Amino acid sequence: MHNQIIDINADVGEGIGNESLLMPYISSCNIACGGHAGDYETMLEVVKLAKQHKVKIGAHPSFPDKEHFGRKVIEMPCAALFSSIKKQIDDLIKILDTEHLVIHHIKPHGALYNLAAIDERTANVIVEVMKSFVLPIKLYVPYKSVIADLALKNNINITYEAFADRNYNDDLTLVSRQEKWALIDDESVIFEHVFKMVSEHKVKTINSIEVALKAETFCIHGDTPKAVKLAKSLKNKLEKRGFKVM
Repeated sequence: MHNQIIDINADVGEGIGNESLLMPYISSCNIACGGHAGDYETMLEVVKLAKQHKVKIGAHPSFPDKEHFGRKVIEMPCAALFSSIKKQIDDLIKILDTEHLVIHHIKPHGALYNLAAIDERTANVIVEVMKSFVLPIKLYVPYKSVIADLALKNNINITYEAFADRNYNDDLTLVSRQEKWALIDDESVIFEHVFKMVSEHKVKTINSIEVALKAETFCIHGDTPKAVKLAKSLKNKLEKRGFKVM
């Protein structure tokens, strides 16, 4: 039995419309705030749902690219990228203010997240955005990534994130969505995947190699077809093992 606290997060407000079903099974959410998806109405709706279910609220900024759902790298000057990310987060914070809530974390989306994990220039823009806030906001980052190291050097409060529904390469990057085995959609496989990460601090890669990995929050993508079923199953199985999802 374990007494460890685990956070299950989900990317929401992306036009899928399953947030009311997801909220009971997650403990934090990452709300799309206009870059790849989302507008005032969807942000407000999801914020109210998160408030109702006592789910921690984070911003999910991306490259400003709704056409490709934020999953394509967009070449931008650093100043323009900074302004875009900052505006997306500020738009969500304004809505949180109207509901008397505070932002808990920031988690970049898609191509922005993946690029910041390996590219210092992109990571630095996100770190500078984090430094522009006086609030004690956490930054969700992958373990042993460029952005994690840079954030720590700048005294930014980070939370290591891993993906419950994605397979990993040997270098801890995610298997490309273009590949057949990128996504995991089997409830039992997802549980074993997460359980190994929380109990052994290791992940089994796509090549069946075990690589060290630390994580405190685990993502179920809200746009995965079986997202609600997968989140419910993961939460229930973790709690049966004595973990607390909160």
